Amino acid sequence: MKNSRRLSIFLVLLGGFWLSASWLAFAQTPNQRLILNDGSYQIVRKYEIVGDRVRYISAERGGEWEELPASLVDWVATQAWAKAHAPGAPGPVVSNAGTGSQQAAEIDKEAKAERDEELARKPAILPGLRLPDEDGVFILDTFHGEPELIEVPQNSGGLNTPTPHNVLRSAIPLGGNKQIIQLEGYKAKVQVHVNQPVIYISLDDPKEAEADDRALVVDTQGAGSVKDKHSHSSPTSRYVIVRVQVKPQTRVIGAMKVSMLGKAEQSVDIVDTVSEVLPGGHWLKLTPKLPLDIDEYALMEILSSKDINLDVWDFGVNPRSPEAKNAISPVELSK
Repeated sequence: MKNSRRLSIFLVLLGGFWLSASWLAFAQTPNQRLILNDGSYQIVRKYEIVGDRVRYISAERGGEWEELPASLVDWVATQAWAKAHAPGAPGPVVSNAGTGSQQAAEIDKEAKAERDEELARKPAILPGLRLPDEDGVFILDTFHGEPELIEVPQNSGGLNTPTPHNVLRSAIPLGGNKQIIQLEGYKAKVQVHVNQPVIYISLDDPKEAEADDRALVVDTQGAGSVKDKHSHSSPTSRYVIVRVQVKPQTRVIGAMKVSMLGKAEQSVDIVDTVSEVLPGGHWLKLTPKLPLDIDEYALMEILSSKDINLDVWDFGVNPRSPEAKNAISPVELSK
């Protein structure tokens, strides 16, 4: 009887010790950080990746599992932070002079630089809405009260231009009724619903965008253009929005309108823009100075006082048009 009682007491004490040890081990487990693309972070006890979601237990709130899209996590910065703060990671090394450096701090600094560079490539333009980390031209639209980003392809009038930003250089014509730019179809593929859309143009590194020695000379009815296969968008370029003339099967821009781009005076068919290079130098933001009527337009690039880019980005303004395909919508963090 006494032996049974002693055994029961021993088991109770052993169970209590095991629970205490388990709780202590959990309590002493270092917290982790899930660093997000916008620079913020979640302090978590643990996390796991399930499909395209990240499940985690918050160290601040505790309790039940929470989740957020895995695409919102900056995995490079998250892993760098975890490596720098892992148990046994090298601590500060102090020299005889009393000065030193911390390897973890250096890793954090490198991770922050990488994160800042990534955020510069994908700047937030609205809460939850970022520009993609890719080259191209994107226009900010609003459909049924929700903001959306729409990619605007470059239209080269039937020429094969696979690059996101091609330059078909031409001298600015002196005027006349000649059709210098002709676009297929009576309307553009991209139709926006707002009359003052904001346009974002990716800026390439000029060092990586030198013109090809095999530049192709293109016949533009006397415009004398040269197609640079490896051209880039320069923040020094000036951009204007031109109203195009709509015909049954085509849309055209005449030499008269183009010739006015290099002059000080404006016309009802030319809308100048306000430009701003976003922090980091990866994107150029363009805002029309005047609202746009319901019509068809083309964004044109003026390379210099004498040259223009004949490859344009065409779009229309039509509040009744359907929602654009493959539009980028804001993504909210799961609460």
